[in-house]
Amino acid sequence: MRKITIDPITRLEGHGKIEIFLNDDGDVDKAYLQIPELRGFEKFAEGRPAEEMPRITTMICGVCPTAHHMASAKTLDDLWKVEPTSAAKKIRELMYCAFQAEDHILHFFFLGGPDFVVGPQAPAGERNVLGVIAKAGMEAGGKVIEVRKRLRGVLRIIGGKPVMPTCALPGGVSKAISEEERTEIIDTGEYAVEFCKFALALFDDVVLKNKDYVDLVAGDIYKHRTYYMGLVDENNKVNFYDGMLRVVDPNGKEFAKFKAQEYLDHIREHVEPWSYVKFCYLKNVGWKGFVDGEDSGVFRVAPLARLNVSDGMATPLAQEAYERMYEVLGGKPVHNTLAFHWARLVEALYASERVLELARDPEITSSDIVNLPTETPKEGIGVVEAPRGTLLHHYQTDDRGILTKVNLIVATQNNAAPIFMSIEKAAKSLIHKGEVPDGILNMIEMAFRAYDPCHACATHSLPGRMPLEIYVYDSKGDLVQKLRRGE
Repeated sequence: MRKITIDPITRLEGHGKIEIFLNDDGDVDKAYLQIPELRGFEKFAEGRPAEEMPRITTMICGVCPTAHHMASAKTLDDLWKVEPTSAAKKIRELMYCAFQAEDHILHFFFLGGPDFVVGPQAPAGERNVLGVIAKAGMEAGGKVIEVRKRLRGVLRIIGGKPVMPTCALPGGVSKAISEEERTEIIDTGEYAVEFCKFALALFDDVVLKNKDYVDLVAGDIYKHRTYYMGLVDENNKVNFYDGMLRVVDPNGKEFAKFKAQEYLDHIREHVEPWSYVKFCYLKNVGWKGFVDGEDSGVFRVAPLARLNVSDGMATPLAQEAYERMYEVLGGKPVHNTLAFHWARLVEALYASERVLELARDPEITSSDIVNLPTETPKEGIGVVEAPRGTLLHHYQTDDRGILTKVNLIVATQNNAAPIFMSIEKAAKSLIHKGEVPDGILNMIEMAFRAYDPCHACATHSLPGRMPLEIYVYDSKGDLVQKLRRGE
């Protein structure tokens, strides 16, 4: 049995490797995505004051600190049973939409987009943002830098700094927005909307006008029929900051709709001995292994999932882009994993439009920005849609607000089983007779890049320590010995 290792895997947040095992015919017998790192935030948060969590959970990841900051703040709202003021909610959502737009743009142009703009099998040295600039032009590169600078400026205005913000408090935010700052944010929103229109036009020119790319996106190599989950507003439109969690089945029919506080009635976590990542599944369907279909509890989150569970977008330009995507791909739900990239650009446009809407609302300059908590804390649950999908924080405390138990279900945990399935299916579809050129290995990595995974966030274990297991196989692939830590 021959083994192929991709180590490290590239263009993602965190660390990992892919192990591919070939049979005697040179075809793939099994493929594994292995995540060797462990952050363990859930355990060392215990014993800390709960109000520290919005600050310290931003340290989990340098790519999505604002997501953890906002999920933690909403958890503290629930913990102390305090409702933020109207202005505070708008300020929080404004900052969060600016973060979403910037993060989606980062992923498309720096991480996922090079596979399309430069080409899936282009030389490895060209599959990066410099290759994208070389292909799309220096002007495009300048626009990417400028829009990210401006959107991070919004994060600095509201959050205190462009990464690892410090503004959210139980019941509100710590700083009001001045009229001068509001004008700057409006200018940024207008620029971001125009940039996202440009990015979608680029996707149209580079991907949709290339038959090989369209066949790749719409084909079977990167396709799984799963359930989907995401936040929706009262009209079942996509919302990143607040709403109900909606689940649809592989046929697009609503399967469940629930508040974040009810998540334990719907979501469970499964542990495998070969990874520090927990695998989430739908409790009311059950864990059936790494398989898709209606009988499997595997579900997906993130941009394509959010669009699949929604009835549309809440802003006009994004709604037009949403309708075109589903028209081209044959209607809802779309199960093609590479379509996550297209959905990501649709969402970036929505987030930019929403920044502009909120910035134009005079209430965001109100000084009424916090309601002080008065209740005794016990338990709180909060949810937001991180760029990578649904993010849940769950805290339990003593009556002094000292944390006694913490559970974080991050987006990449929700997507962990589908990511594993996508990598294995791509490997089995692309590797035959032992022929494995570099471009094919990159196409296998494309299966996880579409999800924009963050393994720095996702690496936790139950009950807190992973049992190391070693399997020894003979030349025929038969298991001859199994070694386990502690035995």
